[in-house]
Amino acid sequence: MNRTEQKVMDHAQPVVEELGYKLIDVEYVKEGPDYFLRLYLDKRGGITLEDCAEASETLSGKLDAWDLIQGSYYLDVSSPGAERPIRNDEDLEMTLAEGIYVKTYQQIDGEKEWTGILADYDRESVTVEFKVKTRKKSVRIDRDKIATIRKAVLL
Repeated sequence: MNRTEQKVMDHAQPVVEELGYKLIDVEYVKEGPDYFLRLYLDKRGGITLEDCAEASETLSGKLDAWDLIQGSYYLDVSSPGAERPIRNDEDLEMTLAEGIYVKTYQQIDGEKEWTGILADYDRESVTVEFKVKTRKKSVRIDRDKIATIRKAVLL
């Protein structure tokens, strides 16, 4: 994260939290001749278009007042995506009882990948509930064995 993005993150985070959302990431990028400031929000159960519009409206005036960015830019407030990476305990908390995908560095009970429901987590591990045909199973995966962990859309 560059300095501009960090300044925006530091200023916008309390405002976003006050609205009931979590600020996941900030990007300030040049695309062609234009600059874009993108703020990615989430909340338990997922962010909606109305949530993004509310946050955009609230943040637009505040960003102008803070004057953190020289020159003009387009403000884009959106969801980080349905299958975004899980980075920390806050993300895990927001994903409890929701879809998750986990891939490990080495096999556990003959498998390296699971897609299911995040049933539990603690400092050392995550527990994923999944189905094998019609049977429910669960696996406890040590965090130090996880190569990839992200939200998953379950069908």
